[in-house]
Amino acid sequence: MGVDIKSLKNRIKSINSTLHLTKAMGLVASAKIRGATMSMQRGREYSKSIESTIEMLCCSKVCERSPYMNKGEQGKICLVTVAGDRGLAGGFNTNVFKLTQTVPYTEIISVGKRACERFGGDLIKAEGFSYGNAMEIAQKLCNAFKDGKYEKVGIVYTRYKSMMVQEPEILWILPLNKTEVKSKSDIIFEPDEKSILESVVEEYVASKILETVRESFTCEVVARRFAMDNAEKNAGEMIDNLTLEYNRARQGAITQEITEIVAGSGI
Repeated sequence: MGVDIKSLKNRIKSINSTLHLTKAMGLVASAKIRGATMSMQRGREYSKSIESTIEMLCCSKVCERSPYMNKGEQGKICLVTVAGDRGLAGGFNTNVFKLTQTVPYTEIISVGKRACERFGGDLIKAEGFSYGNAMEIAQKLCNAFKDGKYEKVGIVYTRYKSMMVQEPEILWILPLNKTEVKSKSDIIFEPDEKSILESVVEEYVASKILETVRESFTCEVVARRFAMDNAEKNAGEMIDNLTLEYNRARQGAITQEITEIVAGSGI
């Protein structure tokens, strides 16, 4: 019985150590949520402003001749896969990887340490991802697409809908689609819409990459906080159960010792 008591005591101690770790990680994630959410909102606003300009340009017939509005080599798909830098975030990274695998891609650009580990490529962290990082990727994608290397270019990321709901999605960014939005009569594009479109596309692609990376990072910290909350709850329940088992084993050992003493004394 003594061996069982020692084993239970060690397990309680081990789970207590894990509980302290999950609490600390949960607090760190909670502290990051507000800043990540504000950054995500700014990214959305910036992307939306660029997108409105692209929509006005794409409704022009002149722009239909742009290489950015026509597909390149059939079957060649490039994906920018955005995952997290760390684990312990529930199914956050796994869900992104599963969605990526549903697309017959020919090339992947990874953002986030976990994505780089899974699909390869230079390490680009999601946390601290800058506009310069986004523009570097955008220039590479736009040059390749303009040369007809890809049929489509998309971003696999996790979309933030609420604190309780985050879902992996694919956002197709190239080729650009013809829109029905009418150009405002007071806007004049010089020298012409096609030239302006081709000079703005890199900015548009960079804004979409920046927006999705910031959104994914927000989802990551939210997912980690909930994962740590669940882990903390489970650890607490395990400690309660093991403590009860430990007390019963200890009481049983004491009872046995008393019984043996009484039997040995001949009372």
